[in-house]
Amino acid sequence: MFWQHGRIGAVEFVFTDRLGGTSDGPWESLNLADSNGDDPDRVAANLAAVAEATAVDRLILMTQVHGRDVVWESQVPDGEVPVADALLTDRPGVGVLVRVADCTPVVLADREQPLAGVVHCGRVGLVEGVIDAAVSAMRDRGATALQAVVGPRACGRCYELPAELADSVAAVVPQARSTTSWGTDAVDVGAGVLAQLAALDVPADDLGAGECTIEHDRWFSYRRQGPASGRFGAVAVIRA
Repeated sequence: MFWQHGRIGAVEFVFTDRLGGTSDGPWESLNLADSNGDDPDRVAANLAAVAEATAVDRLILMTQVHGRDVVWESQVPDGEVPVADALLTDRPGVGVLVRVADCTPVVLADREQPLAGVVHCGRVGLVEGVIDAAVSAMRDRGATALQAVVGPRACGRCYELPAELADSVAAVVPQARSTTSWGTDAVDVGAGVLAQLAALDVPADDLGAGECTIEHDRWFSYRRQGPASGRFGAVAVIRA
């Protein structure tokens, strides 16, 4: 269930993989989203298993739309799922979850303050500036020692794009320009995320280096599996 499990200051985080859930078919087995055709009851059971394993009082999800909107979970009414691509918390015991299947999952935590967040960053979010928006929101709330953890994603050797689209990303984030292993135009969103974090003076631990979601079936991948792909994710929670 947990591929990586770590702690930064008061913040505990986990990255899930595909193992230990109830789903079958293309969603086997720990699929965390039901927008792809999976049985909602099985997805609910998978989410409940993650919540139990992370010992959170409440697990908050978001509907991700490839933008730069940031939401603090304390503003989310019970039972609602906010539309955002960054979900932040300053309350102990509340888990915030990001779900991905090729996009880059990022955990943000402050080493000195009880502040944590998760970010969904794909090609569009990279250009729109969701990393900057999340970091700015946390610093506005008092973060002074932010650190990031970057998870598995589609790598720059596999994430092929038309040349004009790859060029449009590189015009905003030059470090994201890449070439596939077969010599065509590509984008490396993870490299772009790491470059943006460095520019914001946020040190990052790149746990996802070498874990391409397209290449390895340990991960769900929209590019490899198509619209029926499941979602894995990352959870961050502040411990009292």
